Amino acid sequence: MLQGLRVDPGRPAQLAVRDPGDRLGVEKAEGAARLQDLVDRLGVFQERLYAEHRRAVLLVLQGMDASGKDGTIRRVFTGVNPLGCHIVSFKAPSDLEAEHDFLWRIHAEMPRRGYLGAFNRSHYEDIVTASVIGVIDPARRARRIRHVREFERALHDEGTTILKVFLHLSKQEQRTRLQARLDDPAKRWKFRPEDLETRRRWDEYMERYDEAITATSTRWAPWYVVPADKKWVSALAVGQLLMDTLEGLDPQVPEPEIDLRTAVID
Repeated sequence: MLQGLRVDPGRPAQLAVRDPGDRLGVEKAEGAARLQDLVDRLGVFQERLYAEHRRAVLLVLQGMDASGKDGTIRRVFTGVNPLGCHIVSFKAPSDLEAEHDFLWRIHAEMPRRGYLGAFNRSHYEDIVTASVIGVIDPARRARRIRHVREFERALHDEGTTILKVFLHLSKQEQRTRLQARLDDPAKRWKFRPEDLETRRRWDEYMERYDEAITATSTRWAPWYVVPADKKWVSALAVGQLLMDTLEGLDPQVPEPEIDLRTAVID
């Protein structure tokens, strides 16, 4: 099902030739059943990761406005224990954050050992968005890409497994979702005037994302481009990728520190 989603290190991302409407060979009813099974299994493996308390897993979600980052986290993480999770939504840097290097606030929010983390937006905003809106020039963008590769390599070497997902939404589907926000009073709070400016510069964002994903998909922190026009498809794909990651780590519940045969409960 996930064949072809991975951006192999050294190969171009080629977002333009990837289909945002791809169903990955799965029908919706089957996908719902498979996602429920994944949610149940994720809960088990997340508990083992927490009990083992040696390593951490971080899911990075990037995508254009309305690509479904919030909803994907909600659907995939619904069965895990919140006490073992660390979920962060990054906005524009605050005045304090802007006084530090761009990775300062990111490093501070990395999941602790034993935790499953998720970033809704991330340090990639400081490469892509910062470039499109003119905060950084091409030379600084290149430096940030190099720093991110080195930063993620250090995190990996210290025990954090990073799973990076780009939710690949079509421009047509984004229009439908943004209009739905305007039409539904309960969803209007999600709409921001800046979304229209970002949409106007769609091609620039796609070009920058393509460059950034190509340059930062590494053996230690690969990118996956997940079709996002169907929300159930993106949730299923992310759930499967996360499950595959945890199964690959195979965290183990530690043995008791004492001989429990001698324990007596009065």
